[in-house]
Amino acid sequence: MRYPQGGGLTAERRAFRGHIRMQAAELFTLGHDNAVVARQLCVSVRSVQRWHQAWERGGTSALESKGPASRPRLSEALFEVLEQELARGPVAHGWPDQTWTLARIKTLIGRRFHKSMTLSAIAQMLHRHGFSHQVPARRALERNEEAVTGWMKETWPHVKAP
Repeated sequence: MRYPQGGGLTAERRAFRGHIRMQAAELFTLGHDNAVVARQLCVSVRSVQRWHQAWERGGTSALESKGPASRPRLSEALFEVLEQELARGPVAHGWPDQTWTLARIKTLIGRRFHKSMTLSAIAQMLHRHGFSHQVPARRALERNEEAVTGWMKETWPHVKAP
């Protein structure tokens, strides 16, 4: 089951599933058939077959949880370094203005950590750490209202799809 913030299973649900796999390992040692194990644990036969193959190859330890399926690409230590880099600002990293975009952060992560992440993964990671997108509270001092109004009246109708 997926969740909107962070995805994957909760830690409790992962532990529950791990407990079921350990019960299956006990039944494998007793020599029970895959279909019997599946019926007894209320899971699919195909899942039990996969567990049984893993158990035959690696024993009970092969059935232990490996953690969340989608681990964060940046460890907590690396994220702290990323925070420090973000605090330095985009100009310090070669961009002409003081605006952080997801694309710029992606480039920074690639340059600094040699890791590739999707824009949505970066957005989720930043959201998990308390960052949010921000919209300026007021208009820029350099904004020319007459030029904007003229553009909206003259140019926009020609650019807009017919």
